[in-house]
Amino acid sequence: MRRQYHFRPTPDGTLVWDVHRLIASSRGLPVIEVPLSEIRELDEAFWFAATDDVPTCRAVAKHAALIDACDLTHPIILSSDGRVMDGMHRVCKALNLGNTTIRAVRFEADPPPDHVDVAAEDLPYDDAE
Repeated sequence: MRRQYHFRPTPDGTLVWDVHRLIASSRGLPVIEVPLSEIRELDEAFWFAATDDVPTCRAVAKHAALIDACDLTHPIILSSDGRVMDGMHRVCKALNLGNTTIRAVRFEADPPPDHVDVAAEDLPYDDAE
């Protein structure tokens, strides 16, 4: 899997988690069924929230290809407050398929971020596992 990061803006700065570490940290958590109606990100500019991210047709097509290729057997990862930390393409695929729920794991307490206030372009992407 390509190296990915989850970004969460907070009053204390933008927190950044390495998705590979989130996956490892979430192993062993119980898998639950979450109603898609509870996934707030479906009604937000999730991938395009940054000021320099523009939802061009090319960018949307890239996400559409990732949605099509993703595997729903892997549960999404939710933070302790129910926000998506990993798996938004899977959420969109489930929605497109007409599913009403998705398999998920949810942290009781979020792991500490790997970085704070580090820009996406300054993070390492070449050491994917």
